[in-house]
Amino acid sequence: MKKVLALLVAAALAGCGEQEADSGAINIIAAHNQTNISSPYQTGMLKLKEVAEQGGEFSVEVHAGTIGTNENELMEKLVLGGADLVLVSPGFMTSAGIDEVDLFSLLYLFDDYEHWETVVDGEVGDKMADIIFAKSGEKYRVVGYWSAGVRHWYGKQPVNSLDDLKQMKIRTQTSGVVSQFWRDAGAVPTSVAWAELYQALSSNVVDASENAYPYLVPMEHHKTANGKYISETGHDYTTRLLLLRNATWEKLGDEQRTRFMAAVHQATQAERQAIYTEESQYKQQAIEGGAIVNTPDRQPFMELAQGIQQQWAERHGMSELVEQIRQAR
Repeated sequence: MKKVLALLVAAALAGCGEQEADSGAINIIAAHNQTNISSPYQTGMLKLKEVAEQGGEFSVEVHAGTIGTNENELMEKLVLGGADLVLVSPGFMTSAGIDEVDLFSLLYLFDDYEHWETVVDGEVGDKMADIIFAKSGEKYRVVGYWSAGVRHWYGKQPVNSLDDLKQMKIRTQTSGVVSQFWRDAGAVPTSVAWAELYQALSSNVVDASENAYPYLVPMEHHKTANGKYISETGHDYTTRLLLLRNATWEKLGDEQRTRFMAAVHQATQAERQAIYTEESQYKQQAIEGGAIVNTPDRQPFMELAQGIQQQWAERHGMSELVEQIRQAR
């Protein structure tokens, strides 16, 4: 993912060039929407700050939800110059009119983290970065791919087959390819704000939800009546996009980009490792907290998802990229 990393370095540095700290260092404003200061996102951003500031050339301000707790706010800051580097989801990017990025929202597209890394750090990741840069009107660039973990079903009953999903109200996306999968499986996608989900699971507003261990366990969703059963469907190896303001990118010199890129690379590795480590830790914590975990036969789920993948790819002219991802297994 050399191209992606180079983009990240350049972009981050460029935005930084707009403001300079009193010391003369280039100031970079980096932000994500998680207020949890122990989140993997924060781990990655703090690693970026640590490495970038070692030579005294850069000063990195890390904001954990302090300049925006939703992606709309962060993107507004990025476009208008209130931030240089932000982290957002593919779902947000599609709502911004870049439909192709839904490639990374297709369920059961990746077999495991090794497969995911091969794809996002390789040619497919570079092609997607080019598409996003062009369709954003050259306002921002993808400079790195981070993760929010692998997502599983959790609800009021275990899932062992597609039949177990029938008429289950699941808190998930209510539009796009993720919603289509759950609808086709027989479930009922339902919109609930993340901050309200604990109460929704406790009061039968929804029967289930889906997320990764590092997110559902700290919120104690597994301790609710409708979150007790965690079925490891492993349907989504999530992708998060690290975006750099192009105006920032353009202001950096080649040497600055190279030095900053090294920091970005280390930050990316730190964020991913934090996710990988926390998944096993939080799974154990969930079990100790009373959760009942099972792993269903995923083959029927995968077959359903493959049909959706094919339809989406043909509709958006992305069949070649989808097949490239499959061949990378």
